[in-house]
Amino acid sequence: MTTETIPFDRRMLEALVCPLTRGILTYDADAQELVSKSAKLAYPIRNGIPIMLADEARTLDD
Repeated sequence: MTTETIPFDRRMLEALVCPLTRGILTYDADAQELVSKSAKLAYPIRNGIPIMLADEARTLDD
C-alpha cells in the first residue's frame, strides 16, 4: 500500500473561511496548509481535506 498525497482542490478556497475570524484564507502548497493571517493560524490539509479546527491549527510566528 503506497502513501499518496491527495491534492487540495483550490476551488474550496472560495467557500472556506477561518472558523474563528470568518476571514479569508490563503493556500500554502509547500506546507499543505490554509493560512488565516487575521487569526495567525495555519490549518493543516490532510489527504486533500482541510482540517478547520482551531485545536488542530498551527500558530503562526510573527
